Amino acid sequence: MFTTTLPQRNFAQTAAFPHDLFEAINALKKELNAVILAHYYQDSDIQDVADYIGDSLELSRKAASTNADVIVFAGVHFMAETAKILNPDKLVLLPDLNAGCSLADSCPADAFAKFKAAHPGHIVVSYINCSAEIKAMSDIICTSSNAVKLVLQIPEDQPIIFAPDRNLGRYVMEQSGRDLVLWQGSCMVHETFSEKKIVQLKIEHPEAEVIAHPECEPSVLRHANYVGSTSALLKYSQASSTQVFIVATEPGIIHQMQKQAPNKHFIPAPPMNDCACNECPHMRLNTLEKLYLAMKNRAPEITLPEETRVAALRPIQRMLEMSA
Repeated sequence: MFTTTLPQRNFAQTAAFPHDLFEAINALKKELNAVILAHYYQDSDIQDVADYIGDSLELSRKAASTNADVIVFAGVHFMAETAKILNPDKLVLLPDLNAGCSLADSCPADAFAKFKAAHPGHIVVSYINCSAEIKAMSDIICTSSNAVKLVLQIPEDQPIIFAPDRNLGRYVMEQSGRDLVLWQGSCMVHETFSEKKIVQLKIEHPEAEVIAHPECEPSVLRHANYVGSTSALLKYSQASSTQVFIVATEPGIIHQMQKQAPNKHFIPAPPMNDCACNECPHMRLNTLEKLYLAMKNRAPEITLPEETRVAALRPIQRMLEMSA
C-alpha cells in the first residue's frame, strides 16, 4: 500500500523542462542530498544519471546503507516500498506511481493469507518482487540472486511455501533439491519469450550463448547456457569468451552489457508476438522527465502503515543477514 502527495495539477502539461535534464537532476541531487537508485530494466538515460544501478538484492543493500536524506527509486513500486521499509525516516520518491509489477499483482494479500492458512507449519520464503503486505506475511525475503542459497540454509524437515513466482520457485526446487509449495504467480515479461524464435536465433547464430533469468518458462531455460539473476547475467556476459549472446530477460540490461563489453553482440530474446512485449511496460513508465519532476516537487512519495512496515522489515533483514 502506498500513497502520493502529488499536487493537483498536470505536471506533464505545465512543466517547463530545463534544457539539460542531466545537469538539472544532478543539481537537485546536491540540493536534496538525494541518491538515485535505478534497476537494470530502466531506460538507458535513467541508468546513466543514476548513482547506483543494480538488481533487487544490490539495490536493497544500497537502500539499507545510504546516508542520503532522499531516495529516488527508478524502478517499480515494490522496489520503492522496500526502500521505505528499510528507511522509514527518509523521503522515498517514485517517478511514476503507476509503475507497478505484474508479478506482485499476481499475489493479492487476501488470497495469499488464505493460501498460507491452508498450509500450517510452513515457513514462507517470498521473492522480493511482491507487495509490502506479502512481505509482512513472510518469514524470509529472497531475490533471484540468493534464493537457492537461502533455501539451502533452511532445515530439510521444514516445509516451505515459495511465493509469488512459480518459475523461479521451480528453478529453486531443481537447484536445491527441496520440495516447495508454489504460489502460481508469474512475470508477464519473462513468460512472453518464444522458445521457437530463440531456437531460430541459435540456428542463425551458432556461436551464441543463451543467457536467461530464472523467471523464464522451463521451455526457455532448457536452451540456456547460463541461468542467473540480472546482475549474474551481466557478470557472466563480461567474463565469458563468447562474443554473441541471446539475452532472455528484460532488454534494459543490454545497455549495461554493451557499455561493459562494447565489442560483444547482445541479441534480446524475442517475444511470441510481433510486439515489444519483452519490455516491461511498468518499468518503462519512468522517464527522465518524470524523474526530474519527482525531485523538483518531492512527489510522488511512498508511504506505508507502520505496522506493515515493521512486519515487512523482519524478513528483509533476515535475507540480508543470511546473504552476508
